[in-house]
Amino acid sequence: MNFDIVLDGEQTILGRLASYVAKKLLNGKKVAVVNAEKIVVSGKRQKVLREYLKRKWRKNLANPRKGPFYYARPDRLFKRTVRGMLPYKKGKGRQAYKMLRVFLGVPAELENVKKEKVDSLTSSKLSVRSSTITLREIAELTSDWRMS
Repeated sequence: MNFDIVLDGEQTILGRLASYVAKKLLNGKKVAVVNAEKIVVSGKRQKVLREYLKRKWRKNLANPRKGPFYYARPDRLFKRTVRGMLPYKKGKGRQAYKMLRVFLGVPAELENVKKEKVDSLTSSKLSVRSSTITLREIAELTSDWRMS
């Protein structure tokens, strides 16, 4: 698949990257995001983990076979965040969502492609305070999923 935009998710803030990607998708661009496991969520580690664990616990209160289902893989967590920023229940949003691909690491087909790194989305100032947690850590700490 030929992508119009290939973004590198390393040290990029989750919400900012997701809104940026959602805008590009709604404009009709095909977007690929690589290194999804290195996307960061800003905030204190314990507070962020507590929020993700609360979602999972709320799902299991009633019948665990019924939804909502929360993903445990970093790439699926990011896709679900982008989906929340699209008008998914309308045709335009559903079409836009189909043009998004998210990868763990960098796949062989995209190794030689130039990856964009949007400076306004990175967490360079936040990493000094170490008040971030990566999607990989969230996935590993909230489930039995382990990245190989």
